[in-house]
Amino acid sequence: MRKHLKNILQISFVILLLGCDGGSNEIISTYRVQKADFVDAVSVEGFAEPVRSLTVSCPPEIDGTVLRIIDDGTIVNAGDEICVIEDNNLMSEYEESLRSLENAEANVNKVRADHQLQLAILEAQQRTNNAETMIAGLDSLQLKYSSDNQRKIKELELQRSAIEKSRFEKKFRATRQIQQAEIRGLEIQMQRFRMRVEIAKQRLEALTIKAPQAGMVIIARSPMSGRKIVPGDNIWQGRPICTMPEIKEMKVLMMASEGNYKRIQQNDVVEYNFDAMPGNFATGKIVKKAPVGQPVSENSKVKVFEIEASVDSFAEIPDPGFSAECRIILKRVKDTIVVPQIAVFDQDSTKVVYVKLKKGYEMREVKTGLSSTKEVIIEKGLKINEYITLTVPPKKEIKSRIFFPQKDIKDKIKKSETDSTHHTTQ
Repeated sequence: MRKHLKNILQISFVILLLGCDGGSNEIISTYRVQKADFVDAVSVEGFAEPVRSLTVSCPPEIDGTVLRIIDDGTIVNAGDEICVIEDNNLMSEYEESLRSLENAEANVNKVRADHQLQLAILEAQQRTNNAETMIAGLDSLQLKYSSDNQRKIKELELQRSAIEKSRFEKKFRATRQIQQAEIRGLEIQMQRFRMRVEIAKQRLEALTIKAPQAGMVIIARSPMSGRKIVPGDNIWQGRPICTMPEIKEMKVLMMASEGNYKRIQQNDVVEYNFDAMPGNFATGKIVKKAPVGQPVSENSKVKVFEIEASVDSFAEIPDPGFSAECRIILKRVKDTIVVPQIAVFDQDSTKVVYVKLKKGYEMREVKTGLSSTKEVIIEKGLKINEYITLTVPPKKEIKSRIFFPQKDIKDKIKKSETDSTHHTTQ
């Protein structure tokens, strides 16, 4: 039994040696021809962003400093504190308005006291005049016993008392009207101060920024530093403090190189894989391409272009800011013969492949269709389950060469001339 096994091993070794001596030492890789879906795609990095979001900005007429701010990505309820801003100018304005209001109120009280004193004096003078008039009236009973001169004097005194009484009454009414007008003016002024205080108070309260709705808070970037806003950063009116995305509908923003940007077209299908959500496969399409590129860095001539894509179907909607690997399908052909690009070679302005035979290889012309950087469609010249090489075999192992009939060559030349004429016309 051992002797029989030994003979088999010796025979196998001899056959192996003969095979090595009679052929090439080079190992040639082959590819089995099969039908598959041809896909020409490019991959671009992107990140998820809400289609719609609510922006919370710094209140008007504010120029201050961020005192404290909530952490980026925090989930809040409506009314929760997001950010507190410090504005020393506004505090000074509030304190000044408050002092002006207090002074105005004190002034109104003083003027009212003065008015009351003036009216009290006038009332005393009026009462005195009334008493004098009554006394003069009593004296008038004795006028029939007085001389003519005394009678005239008493009559003149009565007339004088009546005139004084009328004058005091007019002065009293006029003083009241003047005082009322003065008080109204002071009250209007005081009301203006109250409004100033109220406005300043509301602006001070507005320095505490609260969430207008429940949701996630995405802190904005500072225009000065380019990073997320932190305590100590300057903030002024209209500048975004944060956004609160509506995560019911998302989109993906990509920054593509100029080469990829030119190949990508609107409505191209996009397939997403999110790093933070393994297995969450999503799809969408290209909806917008920025017309102008942005330098990748300051003073750089290399530009990237922003591309926006929708997220139409997903297993689970991604959160804002999640990074995504975006596979953009430029062309797709289903159920066709697809071979690796490296398996197709140029041979005198024709495309050829090398088909593996039982012994050696056959150089065969093929007609190619759509192609990508990795694959190419074979429209004619190959059959299913044939094997083709991925490198050119040695010449001595190429046993035959097959090209298309002459008619096909003439059609190819005619088509080439037509395309050339059409290009020249354009």
